[in-house]
Amino acid sequence: MLNETAAATAPSAASAYSRKNPFPAPLAVNRKLTGDGSEKDTRHFELSLKASGLSYECGDSIGIFPKNDPALVDEILHALHASGDETVPGSDGAQKSLRAALITDYQITQPSKQFIQNLAERGGEATSLLRELLDPLRKGDLDEYLWGMEYVDFLVDHPSIHFAPEDFVKLLRKLQPRLYSIASSQKAHAEAVHLTIAVVRYESHGRQRKGVASTFLAERIGENDRVPVFVHVAKGFRLPEDGNTPIIMVGPGTGVAPFRAYLQDRKATGARGKNWLFFGEQRAKSDFLYEEEFKAFQADGLLTRFDTAFSRDQAHKIYVQNKMLEEQNAAEIWKWINEEGAHFFVCGDASRMAKDVDAALHKIIEQQGGKTPEEAAAYVEDLKKTKRYKRDVY
Repeated sequence: MLNETAAATAPSAASAYSRKNPFPAPLAVNRKLTGDGSEKDTRHFELSLKASGLSYECGDSIGIFPKNDPALVDEILHALHASGDETVPGSDGAQKSLRAALITDYQITQPSKQFIQNLAERGGEATSLLRELLDPLRKGDLDEYLWGMEYVDFLVDHPSIHFAPEDFVKLLRKLQPRLYSIASSQKAHAEAVHLTIAVVRYESHGRQRKGVASTFLAERIGENDRVPVFVHVAKGFRLPEDGNTPIIMVGPGTGVAPFRAYLQDRKATGARGKNWLFFGEQRAKSDFLYEEEFKAFQADGLLTRFDTAFSRDQAHKIYVQNKMLEEQNAAEIWKWINEEGAHFFVCGDASRMAKDVDAALHKIIEQQGGKTPEEAAAYVEDLKKTKRYKRDVY
């Protein structure tokens, strides 16, 4: 980790810190948001930006350079029959110990195609299935086979295939930073940045797996450690320039992060535009992220409307798109968008939620606006072109 001395002697100019030169930020807060009975471990993190000169806008993301789990590195070293002291090139070409390279330089979870191909070529009959799956026509089958598998699984399952340390690291991809939506406004928190992150832990193929960056923050940052960070600008997910413009925000789960920032920003600037938030999670009792804060925003009038969808609090599952389609809500959404010029924002899961919310928006415009499906689609396209329909999905 970058130490306090590095932070103290680093340049203070706003342009001094970037992706190529990340700021070593102290982790000031690591607080669990989910309660007893939750199936998730979602956390609120606060990183200090004091003396960094870094600035951000609502809608931006923070990039974090994580380090790999030392326990997983030890498993890989054991499978390689290596001590970890062997000298290998790091991702920047500089020589360092194998252990250090596996912790800081390389992605050591999801196997690269290059590694799979090398293993298949060297494995004889033991890897014949892999060779079959590497056929370009069977990409879907290969992806399904590899889901939830890591380098360590292949190393353990094929002990007869020996990799020299330097040869092994040549087959690895560079460890990349992770981007997280910022959950605070710098107008409200001048020297800090807040993040809302679900800690990834699951089991596959008989092994416990951990998300690299989420568990790095949740489990492996000591009091004197620092988190290398940079600001990733996202101009396409900004609040309307006119503070009088109404906004509708759909952010289930950790997708609520930027909308917490939006509300803090609008409160700090005294913006008079109406604000409507749709939030969804599994259970109100254990998964209501920032419940007190949002209810306080609602009580003081900042949050004009607040609709929640807790999918597992009743026999039939209710999601944010279902709340949007409720008759009264659908009529109001159409009124806000069509008559009052509201901007519509979505943040969160791209694979299902964002698609379902988009379909719900089309349906509302079609039914409430008396339009054909084609006319509704054209209306949505116009919202996108005029930057009134914005998405931050992943």
